[in-house]
Amino acid sequence: MRSTIALVALLTLAAAGCTRAHAKVSPDNPPLDVPLPPEHDVEPTETDTPAPVPLPQEPARTAPPRRNAPSPREQPRTDPQRPPQPAQPEAAPAPSAELPKPEEAPRAAAPLQTMPTTAEGEAERTIRATLARANTDLNRVDYRALNSDARNQYDTAKRIIRQADEAIRAKNLVFAKTLADKAASLAVQLAGR
Repeated sequence: MRSTIALVALLTLAAAGCTRAHAKVSPDNPPLDVPLPPEHDVEPTETDTPAPVPLPQEPARTAPPRRNAPSPREQPRTDPQRPPQPAQPEAAPAPSAELPKPEEAPRAAAPLQTMPTTAEGEAERTIRATLARANTDLNRVDYRALNSDARNQYDTAKRIIRQADEAIRAKNLVFAKTLADKAASLAVQLAGR
């Protein structure tokens, strides 16, 4: 019997708990109405395109001075039996929009000058001196006595020296200086072993 009383008490408590879990709705408080979103007034943006900006003017170029008379080297040879021909004024060639003929090779672009021409000679001498020091240091090293890592560094230094020589011939002196400095530092490290 005790178990029945306990069961009835438990059911009564459970029923009382369920009745309180529900929200009470009274006729005086109707549910809230959700308002509609406001209308969107989209104003058109002005799409005026800005006025085109003119390109900057190219600086005026000065033409090289024209020589009046050809030098004795450039004088045409004349035949003593022929009377000299009067010089005809040169006519300016008319610009043409023709494509170059296939047998004419296009001219290669001039290399980009990265340093003033007055400093080129001095820079080239400095680079060649650095390369000579690197070669001297490498010549003092006994290649057979080097381990594999040191041999790799030796070969790399020799390759960098060749690349620096090629860069000097191509007048890329900035790159040649960088290569020469790298080769010299590797050579000094190898010579110090």
